[in-house]
Amino acid sequence: MRGPDARSTVRLVRLLRLNARGFSSRMIVARNLIQRYTRANASPPLTVLGGVDLDVAAGEVVAVLGPSGSGKTTLLGLLAGLDRPTQGEVHLDGVPLDGLSEDELAAFRAARVGFVFQNFQLIPTLTAFENVLVPLELLPTARRPEPREAERRARELLERVGLGDRLDHHPPQLSGGEQQRVGIARAFANQPRILFADEPTGNLDRETGHGVIELLLALNRERGTTLVVVTHDPELAARATRIVHLVGGRIARIEPAS
Repeated sequence: MRGPDARSTVRLVRLLRLNARGFSSRMIVARNLIQRYTRANASPPLTVLGGVDLDVAAGEVVAVLGPSGSGKTTLLGLLAGLDRPTQGEVHLDGVPLDGLSEDELAAFRAARVGFVFQNFQLIPTLTAFENVLVPLELLPTARRPEPREAERRARELLERVGLGDRLDHHPPQLSGGEQQRVGIARAFANQPRILFADEPTGNLDRETGHGVIELLLALNRERGTTLVVVTHDPELAARATRIVHLVGGRIARIEPAS
């Protein structure tokens, strides 16, 4: 697998050193995020996000709630650097994402960001063990662990999520809950400073979902990883530090979890 090129990695390291000052306590700074999509037949653009401002502190657990179509997944993708906004800016771990090229952005995500997808996004031809190794193989050369260390880390993470006896199983051989746990192990493989999760319990039964919540929060406590989670799960929302309510592409209110 091809990782970010060396030139992009060197420039990214410089940006991390220059821009981290003054942002150490804020993992996310988003200002006036607007996302519009063009539509066919010369219709007016569809505005999914209409100007979002959000700060997230390092180590915080933030739940994003809202009805379907409110822009939750779009916001998560912009904050994680998976997409670029029509307007506005995101500083993630002190780095302005709009100043990065695509290669630099890929290098940044590989080094600092983890993402748990609602539909798992596992590679079906790879085993659970190999899926967890993928983000380690995509790390910049300077941060890429030796093969033996990468394998130790992947095995340890899968054991941590209760899948030590499923290392050689392919995704179709795993239940939905097991696939989600592989996705969580994969998201933590590169030891991210921030992890985004899109409905991590949405496809799971109550018992399995509870286990996934406990796992995410345990990893947050143990590693200090910042968590931003889109969810409809009241149990998960209640365990967050703050709850962001998104309605019609705008933040309606932000409140501490009860």
